[in-house]
Amino acid sequence: MVRAESAEGIARIALDRPEKKNAFTAEMYRSLGAALAAADGATDVRAVLLHGTRECFSAGNDLADFLKTRAAGEESPAAHLFRTLPVMTKPVVAAVNGPAIGIGCTLLLHCDLVYAGQGARFQLPFVPLGLVPEFGSTYLLPLLAGYQRAAELLLLGQPFTAERAREAGLVNAVVADAEVLAAAEKAARALAALPAESMRLTKGLLKRTHAAALEARIAEEARIFAERLASPEAKAAMSAFLEKRK
Repeated sequence: MVRAESAEGIARIALDRPEKKNAFTAEMYRSLGAALAAADGATDVRAVLLHGTRECFSAGNDLADFLKTRAAGEESPAAHLFRTLPVMTKPVVAAVNGPAIGIGCTLLLHCDLVYAGQGARFQLPFVPLGLVPEFGSTYLLPLLAGYQRAAELLLLGQPFTAERAREAGLVNAVVADAEVLAAAEKAARALAALPAESMRLTKGLLKRTHAAALEARIAEEARIFAERLASPEAKAAMSAFLEKRK
């Protein structure tokens, strides 16, 4: 589930499904998109703090839920989130503990500040699952990390450490696991204390250069991703994953 509450100018949005390591269901995608949109439109909110639990940010998609047959022409559950987070006008700070896999990693590319615990582990496992990366990661990660680093993380799809994520530009700072939420909250409070209109305009200028290209890439990735889901290669890879075999 997704929990949201606001106090003292900060909207705190939590991924809270610990029994499944905060793996995303269709409903969680919709709830997170709605919570972010509500925070961005709220006059009493100046900054957003996004986090998981002490043990986990998100293990990615809940594959059993994700692979459920949906009605023909039905919009992807992720669509609202994909439209909302990249165009947020208010600053978004993320706190990452434990696994940040798949969507749990790619959504961080759209946050403004990211703090990770020393024990955090990241992974972009799309190619090993017979899919393609999503949420604009094939556009944003090369911008942050350079082509070769991005290619290594996206093509091999292997886990990487918080320090490696910092070197790639995905994370601003790595702190002790017990201090992650406090560090992120301190940054959110600092952002919330600054002039709101200046913040909005500056974030808009930062995002504007790549906005159109990013929107197009997110749509292109989503189209190819949907095609790959139906492919024999992806079905075999995901079946092997669910059955815990090679």
